Amino acid sequence: MNLAAVRLFLEVAEAGSLSKVAARRQTVQSHISRQITDFETQCGGALFRRTGRGVVLTEHGVRVESRLRVWLNDTEHLMEEMRLDSSQVMGEVRLGILPSSAHPLVTRLFQRLQAQHPGIRLNITEGQGVVLDTLLDSGALDLAILFRFQPPSSAEEKLLCVVHTYLVSAPGALLTEHPTVEFAQLNGLRLVLPRRPSHWRNALDETARSLGFRLESVAEADSLTVQRELVAHTPGLYSILGPFTVVADLQSGRLQASKLVGPDLCRHVTLSLPKQGKLTPACRIVAATIQDLVASWGDQLTEPRIAEPGAASPAA
Repeated sequence: MNLAAVRLFLEVAEAGSLSKVAARRQTVQSHISRQITDFETQCGGALFRRTGRGVVLTEHGVRVESRLRVWLNDTEHLMEEMRLDSSQVMGEVRLGILPSSAHPLVTRLFQRLQAQHPGIRLNITEGQGVVLDTLLDSGALDLAILFRFQPPSSAEEKLLCVVHTYLVSAPGALLTEHPTVEFAQLNGLRLVLPRRPSHWRNALDETARSLGFRLESVAEADSLTVQRELVAHTPGLYSILGPFTVVADLQSGRLQASKLVGPDLCRHVTLSLPKQGKLTPACRIVAATIQDLVASWGDQLTEPRIAEPGAASPAA
């Protein structure tokens, strides 16, 4: 079996488009199409059905895709183990992350690996939790950093830390001058919130409904950067964010925040492992490094420094 042909087939299956794959590989679509046609001949029948928007797997293609993904993972792991003829661990680790964990966690992870294990390459996918869960289950990711509303209960998930939720504003807002703010005080506030569908947005809306009011969303954005920038430049606008997202802005004085209580909307940050298959040596090192980094920080990131009662601006 040609590894390159299998990788191309799986890439097209994930993208659902020959033109997208051609653009990624900086080649023409006809070249990709010829390779896929040759591979379909080897597999004994059509693997894709062409549509107006791209390609979708046929029933035969679905069966081939599921078997080849397992085969490719096993083959790559075997090849990596055969390359480990020295003390240096090498290989690619496909890591899924939520937007809020991109920095500083992934930044520090990359720096640590470059210093201690330069043979390990990170292949990072950023997305929402539902998407990352699906990719992990399909074998498209090796590890994923996710938020859960309950502590992990299976061996496939490791608890990294528990984080709280913060009402965030521009400096000088009276409501966020104190360390905590009751969730009920969000009633009537102008908010920028995550777009639906989102488990986190559902949780926020349901909490408000349980207290007898609705959150007033004047803007919605998936991007945490967009949410932070809108709030930082718009007096009277607020957002509801986690500590990873705002700690640098709190330290620099660009934003001000109070921890939401009544209820305390805490989330469990977990490192999720694949339910099937063994971790490669590179994956084990990345998983251990992530856990070590979070443990070494203590509460520096999970409990960012916020304004003291009566202060006019957030603590530096």
